[in-house]
Amino acid sequence: MSFKGFVIFGAIAILPAFAQVSSAPTSMERIAPRQHRPIQDRVDHGDGTSTSTNWSGYAVTGTDFTSAKGSWKVPTATCTSSGDLYAAFWVGIDGYTSTSVEQTGTDSDCVGKNPSYYAWYEFYPEPSYEITSLSIKPGDEMSASVTYNGSEFTITIEDVTTGKSYTKSAKVSSAKRSSAEWITEAPCCTGRDGILPLSDFGTVLFGEDSTGVSGTNYATETSHSGAIGSFPAADIEEIDKTGSSSSPQTSTCSKSLSSDGTSFSCTWGS
Repeated sequence: MSFKGFVIFGAIAILPAFAQVSSAPTSMERIAPRQHRPIQDRVDHGDGTSTSTNWSGYAVTGTDFTSAKGSWKVPTATCTSSGDLYAAFWVGIDGYTSTSVEQTGTDSDCVGKNPSYYAWYEFYPEPSYEITSLSIKPGDEMSASVTYNGSEFTITIEDVTTGKSYTKSAKVSSAKRSSAEWITEAPCCTGRDGILPLSDFGTVLFGEDSTGVSGTNYATETSHSGAIGSFPAADIEEIDKTGSSSSPQTSTCSKSLSSDGTSFSCTWGS
């Protein structure tokens, strides 16, 4: 993976021409040691469900998405072993059928037996940036969006519980804008570039029914704008995470959405 102007893990790399983000972290951000990738090892089952080895949640597909909005409650990480474990919760555009992802979210990680919570954004394949100005706690209600104005993407993430927010813009000229997502993820990367083990987050709640945030878990594309459940059934995918050698834990999500089409939950499995 290559990023111009960055020194990452002691190696100097070259930034692809299609991703253009400030090369130096500001006082409110720093490069995070983990990334949040497009869906890996996706298997479509032909019935509106799919599986992968890193994502669970919901995706909608379409053409030229310009907005994705989401909300969730930060789940508690239960840390009982000495190993490090990770779980990310985010909203984004791209990544289900394309190789870039424009996204922002929170992590509930385990550093050994100590839980760790933080907010981040990422214009993959750029690095992930931790947002140090937001102090995230379990139970906090988060609201986030990714928008496209014709030339650049803007991420905004707000901790509704504290009232603090953060915004960042960047150009990603190779973005397909072919999907929008609301995801629980086992991020990357192991020493062999694999998926990291998923921390025990219990159950995470997405959407208006759980957060009280209106106009949430919505997306806008060329022919449609509305809640996840308002999209044509053929364009909605419910995703479950299956186990892999480096990330054996699973995450299974609600097979149906709430009556308003915005809300669902995902539950960790060992």
